[in-house]
Amino acid sequence: MTRILLIEDDSETAEAIVAELADRGFEVQWSPDGVDGLDRARSSGPDAMIVDRMLPGMDGLTVIEALRKEQLRTPVLVLSALGAVDDRVRGLRMGGDDYLTKPFAIVELVARIEALLRRPIDSRETTLHVGPLELDLIERTARRNEREIDLLPREFRLLEYMMRRSDQLLTRAMLLEEVWNYKFVPATTNLIDVHMGRLRHKVDGPGEPQLIHNVRGSGFILRSRQ
Repeated sequence: MTRILLIEDDSETAEAIVAELADRGFEVQWSPDGVDGLDRARSSGPDAMIVDRMLPGMDGLTVIEALRKEQLRTPVLVLSALGAVDDRVRGLRMGGDDYLTKPFAIVELVARIEALLRRPIDSRETTLHVGPLELDLIERTARRNEREIDLLPREFRLLEYMMRRSDQLLTRAMLLEEVWNYKFVPATTNLIDVHMGRLRHKVDGPGEPQLIHNVRGSGFILRSRQ
């Protein structure tokens, strides 16, 4: 059975995560503070970890940094209410493998954990690759083959979201909620279409096969195959 260590001080959030993961066949160990969580990470050898950034005793990033200094390569999903680009970059630089902003959908958390578990243990990536696209999450740079793509911060976040979900249909509602952090979806807005148009113009250059596709009436897909 796959073992997950959850380090989260909010009991309501922790109970929801534990219940969902247990229902999906994971064995979950829960620690409510950073010091105890670090001890459990060292002693129990989990297959993956979920670590809240703000913890009593020792903050989550310090926990992760300590593990990395000890050459423990357990994949870690960082949870945080801090969703700014600088916060996500710091989380990755400190040793996190993925970063999920609160509030989040439990099903997405499960999907991210499953994706982390599929990665080879010795190839913790801070670069995303989809077809000819490459996104460096640390340097905040984007390339298509040898061509550099100049992206604004929102365009970078939008492309990152799409690359993490390549070949999946992404609705406008999903993009508004996850990329723009809208708590409700406006009845009418062309915000997504405007930004997507700009992103497609940059990603799909003249003469290049189209990667970003508009599914009429439904949303958008970033296809991994040209």
